[in-house]
Amino acid sequence: MRWVTNFSQGDKSQKDLLGGKGANLAEMTNLGLPVPPGFTISTEACRAYLQAGGEPEGLGEEITEHLRGLERRMGRTLGDAHDPLLVSVRSGAKFSMPGMMETVLNIGLNDRSVRGLAEQSGNPRFAQDSYRRLLQMFGATVLGVDAERFSELLDRAKADKGTDSDLDLDADDLERLVEQFKQVIAEHGGREFPQEPGEQLELAVRAVFDSWNTPRARLYRRQERIPEDLGTAVNVQTMVFGNFGMDSGSGVAFTRDPATGSHGVYGDYLANAQGEDVVAGIRNTVALADFARLDPRSYDQLMEIMATLERHYRDMCDIEFTVERGTLWMLQTRVGKRTPEAAFRIGSSMRDEGLVDADEQLRRVTGDQLASLMFPRFDSSAERRLVARGMNASPGAAVGKVVFDSPTAVQWTERGEQVILLRKETNPDDLAGMMVAQGILTSRGGKTSHAAVVARGMGRTCVCGAESLDVDAAAREARVRDGGVLREGDVISIDGATGEVFLGDVPVVDSLVVRHFEGDETVGDPEQDAGADVVQAVSQVMAHADVRRRLQVRANADTAEDAARARRFGAEGIGLCRTEHMFLGDRRELVERLIVAEDEETQQAALDALLPLQRRDFVDILEAMDGLPVTIRLIDPPLHEFLPDFTDLAVEVAVAAERGEVDEHRSRLLEHVRRLHEQNPMLGLRGVRLGIAIPGLFVMQARAIVEAAADRVAAGGTPLPEIMVPLVASVRELEVVRRQILAVAEEVQTARGVRVDVQVGTMIELPRAAFLADRIARSADFFSFGTNDLTQMAWGFSRDDVESAFFARYFDHGIFDVSPFESLDTLGVGGMVEMGTVKGRSTKPDLKVGVCGEHGGDPASIHFFHRTGLDYVSCSPFRVPVARLEAGRAAVLDQP
Repeated sequence: MRWVTNFSQGDKSQKDLLGGKGANLAEMTNLGLPVPPGFTISTEACRAYLQAGGEPEGLGEEITEHLRGLERRMGRTLGDAHDPLLVSVRSGAKFSMPGMMETVLNIGLNDRSVRGLAEQSGNPRFAQDSYRRLLQMFGATVLGVDAERFSELLDRAKADKGTDSDLDLDADDLERLVEQFKQVIAEHGGREFPQEPGEQLELAVRAVFDSWNTPRARLYRRQERIPEDLGTAVNVQTMVFGNFGMDSGSGVAFTRDPATGSHGVYGDYLANAQGEDVVAGIRNTVALADFARLDPRSYDQLMEIMATLERHYRDMCDIEFTVERGTLWMLQTRVGKRTPEAAFRIGSSMRDEGLVDADEQLRRVTGDQLASLMFPRFDSSAERRLVARGMNASPGAAVGKVVFDSPTAVQWTERGEQVILLRKETNPDDLAGMMVAQGILTSRGGKTSHAAVVARGMGRTCVCGAESLDVDAAAREARVRDGGVLREGDVISIDGATGEVFLGDVPVVDSLVVRHFEGDETVGDPEQDAGADVVQAVSQVMAHADVRRRLQVRANADTAEDAARARRFGAEGIGLCRTEHMFLGDRRELVERLIVAEDEETQQAALDALLPLQRRDFVDILEAMDGLPVTIRLIDPPLHEFLPDFTDLAVEVAVAAERGEVDEHRSRLLEHVRRLHEQNPMLGLRGVRLGIAIPGLFVMQARAIVEAAADRVAAGGTPLPEIMVPLVASVRELEVVRRQILAVAEEVQTARGVRVDVQVGTMIELPRAAFLADRIARSADFFSFGTNDLTQMAWGFSRDDVESAFFARYFDHGIFDVSPFESLDTLGVGGMVEMGTVKGRSTKPDLKVGVCGEHGGDPASIHFFHRTGLDYVSCSPFRVPVARLEAGRAAVLDQP
């Protein structure tokens, strides 16, 4: 097995082997673009290293072989004392993980070669600046020295010089700083800084491999659902220097605006800087328009290359570049991370330009992005007090209390607070706080800073570079340039679409996309509504998704209002109407009377009182969904959920007895509560068992459903009720209840003189039902998988308890990448869904099969349900558009 590949030997299709960065460096090399030569150590080498706990056999020899080839090509030797070759060592996983893993620049510098670099370049300041950067990155990344130790020394050096810019430090200042950095490494890094260039390279490669499993990298992968076992490639590349002087610099550019998707030139540039300065946001950048004035020749060349890359990749590209003494070099390109708004705009624009077809446009947007566009926005008519303005890095409307560090953000969020994380600039260690914050605000950095890139990837609202804020994290405050102060706990509102920061809680309103789905005809005029073109792009791609998808999308709705909204959002019926929700509120007393009834007559009286109330509910829902199927689940939870708490009721009765007050009803109720008490009620008297134990209960509900359908027929409607029996484990259970339902249906239809198409099916939510689905299908007109309960039963989890009890540890150990209650466990629970579907259709080939658990609205799960051959998914009304889009994407992505 070969572990190492030259840039000239790969291409963009090899991301699995070379990682995204390596594959794209190879692709740019093949296109003839100016890429500094180098080589890529494969992801296979990383996986072998992590598995064995050390370097795999032959890797060291291959690295040496490719390094010697690089030295011959460049005519220089790594770390040579007179004319040194220097290299960078960068991570590069298959999927972009910005800032999560390690980078070390200027490998090859030491006490001798720094003198040679100074002589060869004629610029001693540049040489010392490069050396201090190597020491700083190597110390923190490879040897584990606290990065703040280096930052404090750098800040002290600038303060002694009376400046706040590191550009004002001369060669002597930097040389003193180098000595201080070496001393810090010796004291806190466990060893002296290695002077041997080969050892520097070896340790840096190992550090990049090890960074795959750092807490922040694992947290990011969990957030982005990136598999744990991919590993990272390592790119070793000839150094080019943006810190040579003011005729040099580094930048990041996008072929379109990553925040809005608009055409134009977007990016940041820093003169006399290396690329890490731009990404880290430690100095405020200038726009590319300023770069055009500083270096017109390099700017024009960059524009040509950007156009070439966008045409080649047929997508918006994110580009890192360096100018060394007027010569432009390309360091990286990738399909750029973008906001949801930009994703839809870019897809529509590129389709109009003929760069992509309708299928490709659909592939390039996701349900998660659509969900983000449905978040509320600030009410433009509300009073607002502007306190700062920055760059619109990632759109959205976020309101919360100001916090100044990541641990506080996490702590306050856990106690129920909504927070805005305010930092000078973020770094990868801030990821946990960024994930829980409503929004992110920084006083430094631009649209390509760490905060902006990560926020866009997570769909989090972000404003960067609010320079009027002087952030003092130690004092827990930010001083505003006009004299105000923001203190920790103060409420602010940030608008990621405009870059505005407001004091206080600004009201929010529904997004334009939600208004569009609601049928608001005033949405869509670009002259009236900013963002109307996004709505048009959403409408365009949704129309194609609906044409391409095979899966139908229904909604989980328990009221006529929810059903009507779901229909406006494009639902093709109701997949789950939970009737137990109809027994709450004022009707709870009727349920109590049913439970405490001591004879059939009293029991029937309670059922008779509930019947018209249930019928009215079903009439309204069937009317809202007229002509579309409505799956109504008979009462499912244990009866104790409709009764007072046992302990509270016992105390109430005891206190009343002490006072000499005897409430016979409450005392009798206590006896029944005690009788019905179960150690594990979710595995007790509920679902079909309840219907068999109290025969009149399911009969009453069935009568209400069929009578409601008959009322709709009489009114000229087309009701399509489907009665679902829950928690079935045996075909005999279903047969008993099915006979009762069909008998009632026949009785009602005969009495009313109308025909109602009533189907009777079951929810598959027990493993036994999945195993015996071929038998159960004999008495079922349809199956609906209840993946919430099926997940609990398959894993032996109670989701009410386990998520807070130990799921965090499961994530830490890599047992879960995502909660099985959030996204379907396709191997275990998904295996039962697949088995139940196949077995059921072996008995009834035309058996209708759907899913109505929370997974019905999860994008990843929808793709599994498509592949498994289900007929529909059902989800909350708000997720219906998301499910429609993902069902369309599943059909397109499933093509060979």
